[in-house]
Amino acid sequence: MCELLGMSANVPTDLCFSFTGLRQRGGGTGPHKDGWGVIFYEGIGIRSFHDPGASVSSEVANLLARYPIKSTVAMCHIRQANVGSVALENTHPFVREFGGRYWSFAHNGQLPGFHLPDCGMAQRYRPVGQTDSEALFCCLLNEMLEEGVDALDREQLVQRIVGFCAQHAQTGVFNIILSNGLWLFSFCSTKLACITRRAPFRPATLRDGDIKVDFRSETTPHDVVSVVATSPLTYDEGWRTFAPGDWCVWEAGELVGAGHVDVPRFAHPKDKKPMQAASA
Repeated sequence: MCELLGMSANVPTDLCFSFTGLRQRGGGTGPHKDGWGVIFYEGIGIRSFHDPGASVSSEVANLLARYPIKSTVAMCHIRQANVGSVALENTHPFVREFGGRYWSFAHNGQLPGFHLPDCGMAQRYRPVGQTDSEALFCCLLNEMLEEGVDALDREQLVQRIVGFCAQHAQTGVFNIILSNGLWLFSFCSTKLACITRRAPFRPATLRDGDIKVDFRSETTPHDVVSVVATSPLTYDEGWRTFAPGDWCVWEAGELVGAGHVDVPRFAHPKDKKPMQAASA
């Protein structure tokens, strides 16, 4: 399976601390050794880094853990392959242009039997790799394009995305994070958690490695940073665990939208024998 990490902040913020913890799960403290990717939004542009190898031993990951790239929205994914080969084209997050902005998407879950033609829509967006995760992302964009969804209307976009998530969460595990650089969206199908850091800041210690940071020395009293991850990255902070069907939208670090839809209670693959088909 895979793990997700997303960040939304009101000031440009680096991902070094969180990424340092997550990358250990990519072949070190966890089995997700089949590739990884990180995307940082800067204005309307992005910095994108992908590697088909294990993040724990990747020299590119070493660079990113040390080099503080500042961003208000960032996304990361570490992969344990199930569908699709271990290859660069199958690493998340996937990126496409929609409405004049870069959209990025990362998925953790299993949707048996999904194929892109199931969308039944005009196929402007097509997957490059073999994962059903990338195909799902293309399907979402194709549907929004076909329906004429306003790419600048956050409320309309989120409503459509929530409907898409609710639909596909009926057939399997569908934990996702998605962004257009302005806001960060998350949907929990089985397993996801978040934390918002704001003043008064306090120290935090990573679960995956004996590394501690005192955010009081790294921030100002006005900073707000929200982090969403498959499971908590620190053990001395108050992470919120989502229920299946919970969705959230963050902008500039603040929660600006949230809701719940009814979804079947699929077991997370770590807690149950995996289904026959899986996305990664």
